[in-house]
Amino acid sequence: MKLHLKGGRVIDPATRTDGVQDVFIAAGVIAGLGTPPADFTADRTVDVTGLTVMPGLVDLAARRMTAASEAAAALAGGVTRVVCPPDTDPVLDEPDLVEMLQLRARATHHAQIHPLGALTVGLAGRDLTEMAQLTQAGCIGLSQANASMADNRTLLRALQYAGTFGLAVWLRAQDAALASGGVAASGAVASRLGLAGIPVAAETIALQTILELVRVTGTRVHLCRLSSAAGLALVRAAKAEGLPVTCDVAAHHLHLSDMDIGYFDAQYRLDPPLRAQRDREAIRDAARDGTVDAICSDHTPLAADARLVPFAEAEPGASGVELLLSLVLKWANESRVPLVDALARVTHGPGQRLATAAPGAGRLAPGQPADVCVVAPSAHWAVDAQHLRSAGHNTPFLGYELPGRVRLTLVGGHVAHDTLVV
Repeated sequence: MKLHLKGGRVIDPATRTDGVQDVFIAAGVIAGLGTPPADFTADRTVDVTGLTVMPGLVDLAARRMTAASEAAAALAGGVTRVVCPPDTDPVLDEPDLVEMLQLRARATHHAQIHPLGALTVGLAGRDLTEMAQLTQAGCIGLSQANASMADNRTLLRALQYAGTFGLAVWLRAQDAALASGGVAASGAVASRLGLAGIPVAAETIALQTILELVRVTGTRVHLCRLSSAAGLALVRAAKAEGLPVTCDVAAHHLHLSDMDIGYFDAQYRLDPPLRAQRDREAIRDAARDGTVDAICSDHTPLAADARLVPFAEAEPGASGVELLLSLVLKWANESRVPLVDALARVTHGPGQRLATAAPGAGRLAPGQPADVCVVAPSAHWAVDAQHLRSAGHNTPFLGYELPGRVRLTLVGGHVAHDTLVV
């Protein structure tokens, strides 16, 4: 189908494009910006005056995305590409399992799924997987998800192996022993509520180890879901040193702190945990100055009864893929971040982590795949469990009024979500 998106504000953070112009789409790619290609006749012209036309969002952490409900939630949130961690059932530690996941994803016009392969067999942290074979099967990198390694010697071997093939390793910086049994951030709130704490040192000690091993091996490492001011300071210094590291944070950490737990509200049971307000402010600042390369949803939909238990017994995680863009817009509005810079954290920034597998991810340029999100940035919507498309209604933002109503989502030029049709 040939589409003409007419009169919208086009923003492409990759090229710093920000202005009103038309977008022309043909054969699944961006055929032109501003001026139509020769002999272009649209099958459908969509008036998007007053709306923002941007690249489809790239979410670096979203689970269970082959389920119809989660795919619908992603598309409703303008997300066109997601990275799937390897902690699926079964674990993505064999090429056949990776190929099966991708086959299920290609069966429909869902958001494009980019799997991470398991770094160790069964994510047990001991025996290394056949990383090269997993990559050939379609994995964009190797990860332990939220599981720990048996020891630093195994982690060193894993980085050496990955580095030999030029592969990227995605790691959570969390010392398993220091985090063991913890359910909230160590501090006054956890002490007052009698909750077992996870200290900031659990993040910084693990980070220091990872960064030292990066110095030794030179392997590219992406650091997932940082949560502390001290951790971000270490990453900022490592980048200044020239180490090949990038990082992301979860969108909920832009807005919430441990004070929001209130009286044991299990909706705020997250991993990593919500930390102090100064950590939240540091995360906001790091996202603004580019220390944080990407903001992700860390989408973890849970069953309806998963929150009907005491806080300390609740499974951690939040359903967030449908809220990702709105939470980023809320942060941009509150922190006065230019829209082109804010959107870079959910388009071009995370898209660069997919550069080998999907060179055009997170971009809106002629010749690139037509993964497009059309949004009304100033239109607000209420986060209501009954209207969330995800099967998981576990989010701390229930009842919030959030900016940004997605009106149209295209995946490879295919209309995958559309509220513009009357």
